[in-house]
Amino acid sequence: MPKQIQNDHHQGGDKSRWSAIAAWCLYDWAASTFPVIVTIFIFAPYFTESVATDAVTGTVLWGRAMAAAGFVIAVSSALLGSISDLKGGRKRWLMVSAGLAMVATATLWFVAPNVSAVPLALVGGAVAVVAFETAAVFYNSMLPEVAPAGYFGRVSGWGNGAGALGGIVCLGVVLVLFVLEADSAPFGLDPQAQEAIRICLPFAALWWLVFALPLFLLVSEDRLGGRGGNHPWRTAIRHGTGNLVNSLRALPREPRLAWYLLAQMLYCDGLNTVLSFSGIFAAGTFGMDVSELLVYGIAVNVAAGVGSLAFGWVDDRMGAKRAVVIGLSGMIVFIVAIIATDSKTVFWLASVMVGVFLGPVQAASRSLMAGMTTPENRARMFGLYAVSGKITAFLGPAAFSIATDLAGSQRAGMAVTIPFFVLGLALLVGKVKGGEV
Repeated sequence: MPKQIQNDHHQGGDKSRWSAIAAWCLYDWAASTFPVIVTIFIFAPYFTESVATDAVTGTVLWGRAMAAAGFVIAVSSALLGSISDLKGGRKRWLMVSAGLAMVATATLWFVAPNVSAVPLALVGGAVAVVAFETAAVFYNSMLPEVAPAGYFGRVSGWGNGAGALGGIVCLGVVLVLFVLEADSAPFGLDPQAQEAIRICLPFAALWWLVFALPLFLLVSEDRLGGRGGNHPWRTAIRHGTGNLVNSLRALPREPRLAWYLLAQMLYCDGLNTVLSFSGIFAAGTFGMDVSELLVYGIAVNVAAGVGSLAFGWVDDRMGAKRAVVIGLSGMIVFIVAIIATDSKTVFWLASVMVGVFLGPVQAASRSLMAGMTTPENRARMFGLYAVSGKITAFLGPAAFSIATDLAGSQRAGMAVTIPFFVLGLALLVGKVKGGEV
């Protein structure tokens, strides 16, 4: 039993500590439905294949929408983190931003398979992505409050593993309930209007809400970082803006943190672009239909979950930096294989291996950042962490869409992600000293 948990036990807080950990991990299970249903395996491929005029045009339009969302996230994330540090109430902020994402996700049901629905698809998808990523700022900033000292890596890995497992189960449920029976009009859903595909969107929003309730309702605000001060909004915004500016000015005095944020900015841009377009790539380049995409998604999520759980030990024993370096190196090798192959079998195997290394990169990046923060600046620093992962987030989708448009091939779009990984890895290895959490 970790020392901190032992201390909690002696103070009667052991049950509270483990309940908070379980609820925090369960939120990852809940929220994982958003990327697997909306941005990766169902809605984004549905948009490019059935709503847009053709797959290449759809890829270009979706890339532009995700680029715009990335710009908004970059501008807002750190400021919101700074404000929440002063006002407190991280759980309340999480509930509001996650709630907006749920509503936007459910609204995508109205995107019919017709080119006239393109504006609704792009606006609704972008709003949902912005709200989802904003919620992630507050969720990630809770990790050091929830996890015992010395267990950041394992608890972060448990959360990522729960998220991967949640994605697997959710994909399996929609596959059985809706997709496999699409032609026989399950629950009266119209096959011609592809309602069996579209119903997955409100289902994802409901899934997210139900499994987020333990964190929303059962874990106290104090356990998640305190209630903060009773400051007026004008004061909070002024101080939040000032704190953000001061945080940016202070980065040169914290070179390890500054270099890490820069490295993370680069490799996360590549990572998020690969994630956002993997379903589109599988459908457009390898001809996968929706049912095959869901099986593919389940396989990749199983691999990500296994990788997250296995590398949690590497993180705590060998350091978060080493776990990220191993993960990025593996991802580069297998993404190159995905781009180069014409074999669907090789594509499947390489994608599963990308999943194995993807989970550890996400989990270890979060725990590495957690080890660089203090209770006083936690949400603000995780806001900067979110910004470093999103401030150039428009570049990856924009580069993907431009390369796809110019070459007329999604392979060219996927190839532009490699430099982001390589440069981020080089900075992490060469400039970020240490890495023990």
